[in-house]
Amino acid sequence: MTTLDSLMVVDRLEVGPVRLEKRRLVAPYRVVAGDDEEENDLIYRYEEDVFSPDDPASVNLASMIAAQVALNYGLFCREIVFRGPFDRHDRRFLREMAANTAREIYVKKLLEENPFLLPQAANLEPEKKKSYLGADLVFADAEPVGLPPWDTDSGRFAVLSSGGKESLLGHGLLTELGWETHPIFVNESGRHWFTALNAYRHFEREVAHTGRVWTNSDRMFNWMLRHLAFIRPDFQSLRSDEYPIRLWTVAVFLFGILPLVRTRGLGRIVIGDEFDTTRRAYHKGIAHYDGLYDQSRFFDARLTRYFQKKNWSVAQFSVLRPLSELLIEKTLVERYPELQRLQTSCHAASVEGEQVRPCGRCEKCRRVVGMLKAVGADPQRCGYTAKHVDDCLRALASAGVHQEAAGEQQMRFMLTELGLLPRNMETTTAVKPRPEVLQIRIDS
Repeated sequence: MTTLDSLMVVDRLEVGPVRLEKRRLVAPYRVVAGDDEEENDLIYRYEEDVFSPDDPASVNLASMIAAQVALNYGLFCREIVFRGPFDRHDRRFLREMAANTAREIYVKKLLEENPFLLPQAANLEPEKKKSYLGADLVFADAEPVGLPPWDTDSGRFAVLSSGGKESLLGHGLLTELGWETHPIFVNESGRHWFTALNAYRHFEREVAHTGRVWTNSDRMFNWMLRHLAFIRPDFQSLRSDEYPIRLWTVAVFLFGILPLVRTRGLGRIVIGDEFDTTRRAYHKGIAHYDGLYDQSRFFDARLTRYFQKKNWSVAQFSVLRPLSELLIEKTLVERYPELQRLQTSCHAASVEGEQVRPCGRCEKCRRVVGMLKAVGADPQRCGYTAKHVDDCLRALASAGVHQEAAGEQQMRFMLTELGLLPRNMETTTAVKPRPEVLQIRIDS
């Protein structure tokens, strides 16, 4: 029987030290497995000066940015070595998040069904352990001292932007309220950037303070997968709405925008997370966050505590926490229709001329089309074709969506009342109204 120990296939993962330029950081990642050793560079690139290469504070911040990708592999490495100046707050944060991520990956990627696993890794016997972090985290260099505080303004907001409905609505609300808003997009080097492209092109032309960070983190994730012998070698050819292993992803983007937050003196970071991404769950007696920790209130609170302990004077939160996904879509359609036109919520999108168009076939497309039709909006306004709409509604009649159960029920109820879904359809979810998802809900 496969055990967790047998999945520890990397002897040592080394990260850093970072090499800095004013607008770029390069962090070597080195994988050692037996006699084999391979190295690759994680890169972040900026469009304005954000680093002083000889400044200890710049090197410390860059080292923390570079460390985030590695936190996905604590289950599979015997040792992770971080090279660079990490203070006690950095070290505690990295240890806590590595342990938390190891547990989430154990439950969501190893115990639950995962099409990317080879057979020998797909039949783990559940184990209840105090910690699932197998790696010994080693900090190879001395701690920095005397790092200066950041000079920030709580009236200036960074919006972590992606082209999805949540970041669009967050920007719209804050701008209407009169705050200085800085939409900052993270440009992954692969196809995921297509999701953000429609919104980014519009914001770059029309919205002051728009920023962009380029990173090859997606290539680094794929490179790391090739060192995990229990992952199918054809993982890139599989069509799935999930990533093969990683669950610590938002922080890879969030830490990547911090140099802009520091340089521009922004005191607030707004991310686009709704009511139902804060969850506590159990699997075979193992407590976890349902793979959504980095989209939860707990994540916002932990990052804010970390920022404050570092004297960075930054707070992180979502203005959308009281809203369901359906209410977010409804509000965006009705209040900011010019922003809703830019919405792309599909990771299999393609480029046609100057326009990015969703695939119209994946679960995300099915969900978005269903919500738009339920609230009386036309999905063709944001790139869907009439055939996409018909196909998505047909698929909704027999397939579920990755959504809060109450939200899915309310969407199906609204679609049924509009005559867009048959009343006698066979689904696993009862069609009944759940009107609470169309109201603001304040978590206790």
